[in-house]
Amino acid sequence: MYFKIFWILRAIFYKIFFNKIGNFSYFGKPLFLLGCSKITIGNKVRIFPNSRMEVHGQNSFIKIEDDVSIGQGFHVISGGRLVIKKGVTIAPNVFVNNMDNDYQEINVPTYAQKQIVRETCIGENSFLGIGSCILAGSTLGKQNIVGAGAIVKGDFPDYCVIAGNPARIIKIYNPTDSKWMNFNDVK
Repeated sequence: MYFKIFWILRAIFYKIFFNKIGNFSYFGKPLFLLGCSKITIGNKVRIFPNSRMEVHGQNSFIKIEDDVSIGQGFHVISGGRLVIKKGVTIAPNVFVNNMDNDYQEINVPTYAQKQIVRETCIGENSFLGIGSCILAGSTLGKQNIVGAGAIVKGDFPDYCVIAGNPARIIKIYNPTDSKWMNFNDVK
């Protein structure tokens, strides 16, 4: 518990490098940062050790809103707009991205080809399971649950459980009955 005092002191020190770090946020160490002047961290954001945040490009940014908990080994890359809304819980070893490499030019390494940037947004109060991967252009609605190891690409509505590779909706919340229902039963 005492180690978190050092994590809080580290966040206070980082305030001079970031766009913004809110109150009561803290960072575990080690932490790899690239383009941290384009990263905004809200209040009470907890980032555990071995995380990596990268911002590439002129008008790119990462915005992490209030009361977000990020497990160890988190990796996020932004070449455009990437938002993690308030109340999100991210389990360890999760990858979130909004950039793809083009691969159309034969005999040119993929890393040397054009970057394709698509906005990515994680909805309020969502949960990303351990080892999940959120790919460029994905939008998760409010209160989504992403299963462990899921590979997510696409737009998903509020209140659903997403799992698999490729990820698909397996459950959805029915507000009329106040229950989570199998997605196939809703149709």
